[in-house]
Amino acid sequence: MADNIDLKSERRNSVRIAGRNLFYCEPVSRAQFKSIIEDYKKGIPPYNQEGLSDVQVFIGAQSALSKIKEKDKDLGDFLSHLDTKLNLMLKMLDTDKGLFEQMSVKELNMSGTGIDFIYNAPFEKDTVLALHITLLPDYSYIYCLGKVKTCSLVQEVEGKKYYRIAAEFILIMEEDREMIIQNNFKQQSLALRNRKQRK
Repeated sequence: MADNIDLKSERRNSVRIAGRNLFYCEPVSRAQFKSIIEDYKKGIPPYNQEGLSDVQVFIGAQSALSKIKEKDKDLGDFLSHLDTKLNLMLKMLDTDKGLFEQMSVKELNMSGTGIDFIYNAPFEKDTVLALHITLLPDYSYIYCLGKVKTCSLVQEVEGKKYYRIAAEFILIMEEDREMIIQNNFKQQSLALRNRKQRK
């Protein structure tokens, strides 16, 4: 019986969907990785890293705006314009590029166990990466750590090389893993519905 439950959980975790989401990644030093793991063992979540509070505030605001737009489009649009204006003013005051500004829309292939993406630089096998993922259109932010399993050159365009990186999650909050799984099922359901409507 336990084996059956494990198999269902494994199948659920391995549902993989490709979609466009906001993304940024960076290598994590050994010292930083050790510090994050030690904190995690003491019950301190990985979200307590320096610089993550700004992106969480911004993403939280976008998520709230998205929900308001669903209920009242005019109010949502008005608040969205105000938010954009405030962000532009803040950028004029602060010249440092924040984490959110480094995120860009990328095609991500994700499951509950890992991620696959195209990147403009190679990473060595077993490199630990800090992964910043914002699931669209809900603006759900996920910060986790992944270890590079494979890195292969996929194309070269005008002298620029692009690599396919596959990484497995080695530190991810269970609620974040669940968010990815739920998002994958939602995207799968939408794709099936769209396919049926086209027939």
